Amino acid sequence: MMLVDSHCHLNFPDFKDDREAVIARARVAGVTVMQTICTELEEFEEVSGIAEAHEGIYCSIGVHPNESGEKRRAGVEDLLSRTSHPKVIGVGETGLDYHYETSAREVQQESFRIHIAAARQSGLPLIVHTRDADEDTVSILTEEMKKGAFMGLIHCFTATRFLARKAVEMGMYISLSGIISFKNAEDIRATVKDLPLDRLLIETDAPFLAPLPHRGKRNEPAFVAHTNRKLAEIRGISEEESARATTENFFRLFDKAKRPA
Repeated sequence: MMLVDSHCHLNFPDFKDDREAVIARARVAGVTVMQTICTELEEFEEVSGIAEAHEGIYCSIGVHPNESGEKRRAGVEDLLSRTSHPKVIGVGETGLDYHYETSAREVQQESFRIHIAAARQSGLPLIVHTRDADEDTVSILTEEMKKGAFMGLIHCFTATRFLARKAVEMGMYISLSGIISFKNAEDIRATVKDLPLDRLLIETDAPFLAPLPHRGKRNEPAFVAHTNRKLAEIRGISEEESARATTENFFRLFDKAKRPA
């Protein structure tokens, strides 16, 4: 049973002392492919270096909305110049975060549109972070789709059925984290149950959001197996079918990634 962790942060300090052991445990758990995500331009060299050093690990290029302030602002060319890297398979994470608002909303929205332009021009999928910003996220995605199509996904889905439905209608995918196992996530599970299986991916967002039975601990890519198990339970299918579907969906969306031999 092959699993993919479509979104993690292997460069974060949480993994500084045991990154190789974390990767090894993921392999043992059947996680053959991981995407380690870039959240600001300054960390791209480190993120891409981890991907370069390991078979089956890929990365993205992007600036998180909470990091999109004036000092860290990226232009389209800043992003495009890095999309040609052989291990870069996605643009992001980008989007809107109105929960913390460490960057002004107008700045986040501008950065979001810049990333969309880079995704459109490069042909790589857009990785969208959205928190407490459903209406503006849908509005910007809809406006930008009219300028020219692009592929993408809503990562770490915690939003409303409205956003999920609109994203799927636009041809986008939905990525599920360990949150679907949390006791207070009934609304999210109800939405996930009704979404098309061929649009779902799984992720850890490690080191954050460890699924049950590890909630409260540091998350790591091996734990995506628990998220897959919960997704299978929600959908009433086997773990093998869930793993096969989410893995196929990953490679369909992130088609620059190479399947393991």
